[in-house]
Amino acid sequence: MKIKTDCRFYLGDRPCCFHKQELVVCDQCSHYEPVSERILLIKLGAAGDVVRTTPLLVPLRERHPQALIYWLSDFPEFIPSSVEQAMAFNHRNLLTLQATPFAAIYNLDKDREACALASLLEAPKKYGFDLVQGHCHPIGDAAHAKWLTGVSDPLNQANTLSYLEEIFSICGFTYRGEPYILEVPNQDQFATLRNGTPVVGLNTGCGARWPSRLWPLSHWISLAGKLRSQGFQVVLLGGPAEHQQNLEIAQASGVNYLGFFEMPQFINLISACDLVVTGVTLALHLALGMNKQVVLFNNIFNRNEFELFGLGTIIEPEVSCRGCFKNTCETNCMALISPEMVSEEINRLHPISGTQMPDSPFMPGKMESAAAKF
Repeated sequence: MKIKTDCRFYLGDRPCCFHKQELVVCDQCSHYEPVSERILLIKLGAAGDVVRTTPLLVPLRERHPQALIYWLSDFPEFIPSSVEQAMAFNHRNLLTLQATPFAAIYNLDKDREACALASLLEAPKKYGFDLVQGHCHPIGDAAHAKWLTGVSDPLNQANTLSYLEEIFSICGFTYRGEPYILEVPNQDQFATLRNGTPVVGLNTGCGARWPSRLWPLSHWISLAGKLRSQGFQVVLLGGPAEHQQNLEIAQASGVNYLGFFEMPQFINLISACDLVVTGVTLALHLALGMNKQVVLFNNIFNRNEFELFGLGTIIEPEVSCRGCFKNTCETNCMALISPEMVSEEINRLHPISGTQMPDSPFMPGKMESAAAKF
């Protein structure tokens, strides 16, 4: 019997899925798909950036129709199942990559370890960034433009391209509106939130690295109460870092807080929402990946980098220093975004009639305690 080692489904150390399921013989198998090359995509993190890199798989498949795609990431759980080799960034997988011949390497990370790997691995074509004299170095003109915006705040502030337009250009493509590819767990554990009224998710955190992006607690309480009085079903979103704050918001406003969850459950909770209010976080990209409407808070980043796919709006404080890229803010500019401004945008995106106040399943002291991976 001949084993077709160039088949897309060949595993090397065990039978392929079709042999196990159908007992087909390799040299007579109708599922045979020849592979002519392997390509590597390096996008380690953050989690939200992994999600918003998934549209790149469309032109990569067009350019490399007979390739096996390897994707190295700190968050392999967000890599679509269409990628043959979704690999975590660890020493075992690094050894495998070092012994694998690649036709092309696409490194979209500027972290030293990602750039070092792109330099060490052999491939006739490389895109993105490698390592020169211990520092990130752009490969080609398109990557050079992205590298410049990373080392110069004024150039970053002047940038008019979205993240997707940038990474497509780095790889030699033109962005054509390709959406995120997000696979939602097949669960509906939060179906009880849907009682006929629109569900608004309030994602109250922004990560410890950027406290300048935090919206005041009093504003969250005011917005939650206002939306509830308007007839929206409101649910608070967050992880362990937002737990105490979300408890306070729920107790003060009477809206839903069901606790914090492992990632599959967190994704399902966002799936139960019709609209999500959030800063620049993983929740933003999860919501966009599920075609949810969004109201995005932004103050320190360049608004042009965000592709909302026509699903929402960006609210920013009216200050001259907007887009400063600072992780601390002396003026507390986020406080200038009023709950009334946010409420108006929510009602514009998702109008609701009536002023009924939905019952809240919030039960203090009975929060979910499983940690989420943010």
